Amino acid sequence: MHRRKLLLATHNKGKAQELVELLREAPFELTTLTEAGITQQVEEVGSTLQENAILKARAYAQLSHLLTLADDSGLEVDALGGEPGPQSARYAGEGATDKERLDYLLKKVENIADDHLQARFRCVIALAWPSGETQIHEGLCYGRIVRDPRGRSGFGYDPIFYLPELGKTMAELSVEEKNRISHRGRATRKVLEALKQLSRK
Repeated sequence: MHRRKLLLATHNKGKAQELVELLREAPFELTTLTEAGITQQVEEVGSTLQENAILKARAYAQLSHLLTLADDSGLEVDALGGEPGPQSARYAGEGATDKERLDYLLKKVENIADDHLQARFRCVIALAWPSGETQIHEGLCYGRIVRDPRGRSGFGYDPIFYLPELGKTMAELSVEEKNRISHRGRATRKVLEALKQLSRK
């Protein structure tokens, strides 16, 4: 039986690899924007992670005529009023490197006491059909910011996001550990359940 396709709508290679790993058990054939020949960038102009995820999922579902998964994730630092949030990827300006984003964030919190650096990673995943019908799934991971980046795996803000219960930053975790506890891992498990239900219909 031919499996239906699910488009993973991200141009971010790190994120695409993570999603493929997390959705291995999905009863769908996973395809990427590159494989689908889609080069268009959908601008993230929403004011929340949810708005951006929906925007991307619906736009790429229209372009591809496939069931489409898009996520928007962000780091929310309590002492910065929830920043960078939806601006996480653009916090230090368009085209900034991961290191520039880390440096910029650490500069912002340099006068804040260590015990006030609680933070969370939030991931919102939208599943959209070409018809426009959309489902939303969310995952959260709690930790705090540390001033010395640690670890070589992961990407983005992972090296300064410390998980007290594990005694490690997100970038010091193995892929298996990260997928088990991360915001994207948690949101994707909900998506996996939804996809399994869909395939039974």
